[in-house]
Amino acid sequence: MEGSLSPQERLVLLKLARQAIEEAVHGMPPSPLDLQSLPEALRQPGASFVTLTQYGELRGCIGTLEAYQPLVEDVREHAAGAALQDYRFPPVIEAEIKDLEIEISRLTAPKPLRYKTPQELLERLRPGEDGVILRDGLRRATFLPQVWGKLPDPADFLDHLCAKMGDSPNVWRYRPLQVFTYQVEEFHEE
Repeated sequence: MEGSLSPQERLVLLKLARQAIEEAVHGMPPSPLDLQSLPEALRQPGASFVTLTQYGELRGCIGTLEAYQPLVEDVREHAAGAALQDYRFPPVIEAEIKDLEIEISRLTAPKPLRYKTPQELLERLRPGEDGVILRDGLRRATFLPQVWGKLPDPADFLDHLCAKMGDSPNVWRYRPLQVFTYQVEEFHEE
């Protein structure tokens, strides 16, 4: 990814993400931020996903695909959302905070992936590199590039992504879908 964040910028985002989780779980509003005191890269518009794991298992993941606010605000918003608003999990409680591991994925802008046949779609995907967005009418779903680690076969990857979108797992095989790809800069707490 072009223009990667420095180690210090990453640490700032991870620290602010943890603070946002703690404040949200305690029912507090986010602390005010002095944007001008932060590095320029964190003030620029940015899209992110924040993934929470607990003992190696997913505990929440919330994000956006398109930049609409400063990266630092995007990360704080999605950290709190991952803790409290991921419909797949109950809200994080205070006792869990210490056991959460935070991963931040900073996204590039999605680009359309043009293809003519299901086979061409499989061949154009880059496992381990591409995050993928599928669109079918009003339905939309995405998998971050990290999901390739659990679903390394492109056909399985697309089947699961179609199911996540609320469609038949193999819809991509018999009907053209809108496909977009993006890359991420991923980092997490040590």
